[in-house]
Amino acid sequence: MAIKSVKININGTEHVLEYNSSSGKWEKTITAPNITSFNLDGGYYPLTVTATNEAGTAASLNASQSDALKLVVKEKVKPIIALLSPTSGAYVANAQQPISFNVVDENNGSGIKADSIVLKIDNVAVTGITKTAITNGYNCSYAPTSALSDGTHTIQIDVQDNDGNSATTISSSFTIDTIPPVLNITSPQDDLITSNTNIIVTGTTNDATSSPVTIDIKVNGSDAGSVTVNTDGTFSKSVSLTEGENIIEIIATDKANKTTSVTLNVTLDTSVPVISNVEINPNPVDAGATMIVSVVVE
Repeated sequence: MAIKSVKININGTEHVLEYNSSSGKWEKTITAPNITSFNLDGGYYPLTVTATNEAGTAASLNASQSDALKLVVKEKVKPIIALLSPTSGAYVANAQQPISFNVVDENNGSGIKADSIVLKIDNVAVTGITKTAITNGYNCSYAPTSALSDGTHTIQIDVQDNDGNSATTISSSFTIDTIPPVLNITSPQDDLITSNTNIIVTGTTNDATSSPVTIDIKVNGSDAGSVTVNTDGTFSKSVSLTEGENIIEIIATDKANKTTSVTLNVTLDTSVPVISNVEINPNPVDAGATMIVSVVVE
């Protein structure tokens, strides 16, 4: 009996095939579903083929009867990696700085393949990444189990989705600085008493890991204004004093926000001595004899 029609059902949509006399097959070019089959039961779209003859008798074959009717559809969109911290080029003071990043796949994608998440620090893959589920992926965090050395370290992150698409590799670097900057004050000296209402604060600073260092100066708690630090680490700043005791605080801060401070006490005394009384006793005095001079100063 001649075959009248052949139809195939894909994801609820029926397609009518056409007979190809050259090949002797019923054929049709069909656009595949635009959503991956990974998350479907069995990981495939179950298809059904129905053939009907001229007498109207039909026969069907479905995916439970033939593996050929199990349509596997794979997405082609890469997952995305987002490094949260430390940001690229960051300076941190923690030698066991936690690393945090997200890996996500598109909506209706195959999803992140959790065991494909790879984090390398200084080209060495780490173990023990904590993976917390978020929408379409994971938030990942890792803290080094032992302290990293001061200096620059590299991060590399890779991941795949369940259809085998690899994300664009994330490469970054950050610098660890656990040592506060060096700060030496050359003037003024501590406990200085001066009649000058303005004095020059001078010194040198340096940080082997994260120069340049910034300098802040406060006089009696008030900011004395911007301070220029030269390339050799030297600096100088004129500050104003108030009558009496002044507390001068000099603070050096490196890029990792490690600080070193020096506090000086400087007294401003602009008073002028007043000689209110002078006595010489005896006066007149015999040649070669002693006398007592008394002066009252206010």
